[in-house]
Amino acid sequence: MLPITVDEIEQARRSIDAAFLNTPLAGHVHLDDVLGCRFSVKVETLNPIRSFKGRGTEAFAALNVGPEERCVSASAGNFGQGLARALLRRGHPCTVFAATTANPAKVETLRRIGAEVYLKGDDFDAAKDAARSFAADRCLRFVEDGAERTISAGAGTIGVEMAERLTDLESLVVPLGNGALLAGVGAAMRVLAPKVEVLAVVAERAPSMKLSLEAGRVIETQDAGTIADGIAVRCPIPEALSMLEGCFDAVLTVSDEDIRRAMRLMVAHLGLVAEPAGAVGLAAVLASPERFRGRRVATILTGGNIAPADLARVLANVD
Repeated sequence: MLPITVDEIEQARRSIDAAFLNTPLAGHVHLDDVLGCRFSVKVETLNPIRSFKGRGTEAFAALNVGPEERCVSASAGNFGQGLARALLRRGHPCTVFAATTANPAKVETLRRIGAEVYLKGDDFDAAKDAARSFAADRCLRFVEDGAERTISAGAGTIGVEMAERLTDLESLVVPLGNGALLAGVGAAMRVLAPKVEVLAVVAERAPSMKLSLEAGRVIETQDAGTIADGIAVRCPIPEALSMLEGCFDAVLTVSDEDIRRAMRLMVAHLGLVAEPAGAVGLAAVLASPERFRGRRVATILTGGNIAPADLARVLANVD
């Protein structure tokens, strides 16, 4: 499968609810001092679902769903929220499967939005298997985040906005889950800002995407036991791997403790709440300070959906 094109991204951009577009950049001199670089955060949490997923799901619902079509998907939470909102506001029902271990706050939000929710399996990939079977048994459309080009193109609008505003950017650090964000943003940067180093980040305890991209084939892991549930991938999607070719320069790993520290710094210096997956870009800079020292660096705060009790534990520096 070929990489996403700028034309696809621009088509997606025209179909996305304005509530998800032209998001702000945040930074602070005190955070720059801590990191040793000039650091900006693209804030994707000030929207109806508090994550970037609304961009891709809006484009998908507008451009790829037929009048009588019913969709089924699996989600750790944020993608399902975006898909449910985009479909339901266009008059389409939506069914979402999540793991029995999914973040309860995200599951509750899914239900409040109006999705039909089933909890199946011990992790995201097991829930995905259940969703796929459910859709096949009922002749419904199974929507897989990371496999749909329009979803990646919608996410790519973030890259267009960053290229337009950060003309001196040197390194962009992108959270890597199923790959839709990196496929879209990386493709946009390659065309619009080709000198920018694009670095993907996975959680150390969920390395399947890094292993697969380095090997050039799908490599599954037995588990993905990281606090960063939004990027806890155990079984990579083959279509996503092919779309990611040429979209990045390297894949970095971060520990759960790096992520916790990044979440604390987001609150302390930027006044921003990040869920664990949303903080991994900052965590990567903390984990490898010499790599970024003196550079103009940016990342994407992909989501801010975290239960208050979990946030309190992170801020208290308690595991």
